[in-house]
Amino acid sequence: MKKSILTAIFISLFNTSAHAYNITHHFTVFLGPFNASNASFNYDITPNTYYIKSIVNTDGFFSTLYPFTAEYITTGNIKKEQFTTTSYKSYSESRFNTRHKEMFYDKNGKPTYRISSKNTLSKQTEILPPPDNVHTTDLQTVLADMIVQYTKLKFCNARKHVFDGKKRFDIIFNDEGTEYIEANEYTNYSGKAIKCSIYADDLGNGYDDLIFRLTPQNPMYFWILEDTKTKLPFIAKIENKSTPLGSLVVYTNNIKIKD
Repeated sequence: MKKSILTAIFISLFNTSAHAYNITHHFTVFLGPFNASNASFNYDITPNTYYIKSIVNTDGFFSTLYPFTAEYITTGNIKKEQFTTTSYKSYSESRFNTRHKEMFYDKNGKPTYRISSKNTLSKQTEILPPPDNVHTTDLQTVLADMIVQYTKLKFCNARKHVFDGKKRFDIIFNDEGTEYIEANEYTNYSGKAIKCSIYADDLGNGYDDLIFRLTPQNPMYFWILEDTKTKLPFIAKIENKSTPLGSLVVYTNNIKIKD
């Protein structure tokens, strides 16, 4: 469940400009019959650097069934539109497990080693094998790269290469036309939106993880609107109709823009 939700959250970052700015999205996440989670997503992009932070917390009755909180932070440099990761940290806590991971990169953005821990203060250090693709990087940096593409070209079609320290996989984005979305009690955002989809390709390795349930037959959809005041695009809605716990629907309930 958590990676399906996180995937939806990570997709909510499409925008950039020639100058520095900071945008925070706030989300309400529904999973099956549950108002399951609240989340925030902040990204700060300058012409030369980027910072991405996502926070997820299960909410309401669902949090008694599945208490979960997580925080993910990526930093990096931008040179000639090439995104190079400089650090990645994650922390998550559920009913039975607490996990921490930190990945370290060389000056070219290649992951070299990671430090991780689970349910203990002792930490394990692991030297990472070089990924088989020079442009392979972490998921949040891949999505930051998509920010630039979408803003400049106004389309989603792309294949991006990801290496999370253990697994190599691709994330595929596709354009799906336009569609009108309605406001409701959870969001005030409505209008004619650009519709895109996303799914994961395990590259034939058969990974057993919920993120890989996103297939060409069962993608995640997301709808992009434009902020009326700043004219900046943002994700207004995310949906995946088939997860192990039912349909997933995410609404942006607020965005804060610091220019």
